[in-house]
Amino acid sequence: MMNTKSVKQLFFITLLPVYFCIAPIAQAGLPPYADGQALPSLAPMLERSMPAVVNISTSTNILVSENPLMQDPVFRQFFNVPNQQQQRQQQKNSLGSGVIIDSHQGLVLTNNHVIDKADKITVTLNDGRQLSAKLIGTDPEADVAIIQIAAENLTMLPIADSSQLRVGDFVVAIGNPFGLGQTVTSGIVSALGRSGLGIEGYEDFIQTDASINPGNSGGALVNLRGELVGMNTAILAPNGGNVGIGFAIPANMIMTIKESLVKHGEVRRGLLGVTTQDLTPELVNAFNLKNKQGAAISRIESNSPAAKAGLEPGDIIVAANGRPIKSSHDIRNIVGLMQIGDKVELEYFRDNEKKEVTATIGKQEMPQLAGEKLHRTLQGTLLSTPLKNQIEGVLMEKIDTASNAWRAGLRPGDVIVSANRYRVRNLEELQQVVDPNGALLINIQRGQEGFFVVLK
Repeated sequence: MMNTKSVKQLFFITLLPVYFCIAPIAQAGLPPYADGQALPSLAPMLERSMPAVVNISTSTNILVSENPLMQDPVFRQFFNVPNQQQQRQQQKNSLGSGVIIDSHQGLVLTNNHVIDKADKITVTLNDGRQLSAKLIGTDPEADVAIIQIAAENLTMLPIADSSQLRVGDFVVAIGNPFGLGQTVTSGIVSALGRSGLGIEGYEDFIQTDASINPGNSGGALVNLRGELVGMNTAILAPNGGNVGIGFAIPANMIMTIKESLVKHGEVRRGLLGVTTQDLTPELVNAFNLKNKQGAAISRIESNSPAAKAGLEPGDIIVAANGRPIKSSHDIRNIVGLMQIGDKVELEYFRDNEKKEVTATIGKQEMPQLAGEKLHRTLQGTLLSTPLKNQIEGVLMEKIDTASNAWRAGLRPGDVIVSANRYRVRNLEELQQVVDPNGALLINIQRGQEGFFVVLK
């Protein structure tokens, strides 16, 4: 909520152009006072906040391509060339921004995509100091990372309760766009709770028209009190430029993730065990529902917390821990931020009768299958469905070096993305397209490479 002073200032901003249209101009510059009042300015707040926003650059070691002769061990021995691969460092300057959120421990918040795959992370403070940073933890699915620097006299941003934000609240974005140096832009909150954009695995974005550009990623979105309300993350840029639609991760979501990253180095997400879908007008009519908002349960995993709590397919979840559920993204975000053992109180409708239940978030189990149970040529392998959404396919976890699969060139870490020309995203889909008695044609993804293997 804005205080009375803030309201007076904003009201004066509205009247300011009118005042100068009707008053004679005494000098070229604006006077420090107008009509007996100080001109409104964000400068005092920014002077306090800007030292807490940093520039982040990274460098990565990459392998240098060698002459084929250098790969010959006899040639190496004759010329006494060390038997090791050469590396060179690729410097990437001014990749993004970060926010100091703990001055005592030197914790800096940024986006995962800013520091992803970096071998060295360099933080440049507002006062010009350059410091090497240590990676504490990352959450790729929410695009959040925590790094740490060792320095004295650090400035940190106070954290706001982002659940109190309203559409129309004034906000300021601080970051380092295009490597220009620290830059400030202002705007308002355009929308709240944006999800389903396909930008991250877990989305609950603040939308703002404050200009956000490449390099702003990981920077601060603050309110007029200089409190962190979000971390700038992405923009909608159909033509490659800023069109006034930027997205920030809410501070409340960030701080929940931060606790897990500092403690474990990763987010250990739990499992409710439901698959949900949005309510459409067709579903509302088919289920004869009075409530038109919520998430419809389409599937319950056996022996899951949802099954033990008595939930059934067709139930309509309308609230979780007191927060209204308007779509399937809402329930996924809420559960995705909870830890194993946490309680979630659900309100749902079954046959238009409102019910309540409490479920305990459980541990996610990775589905696994011995390869020989799928196909005789896969004896000595262990297959699994990866938990993380970055990989769609079936992971080859273990491969016996004496197995047929190993001799065919398959290795642990390979991902089966299709079998017998059918796209497969998990073990269940793989089992449906494999003929145990026929040949097996699989498409393998290995890093950035893809190839086919025929197993007979």
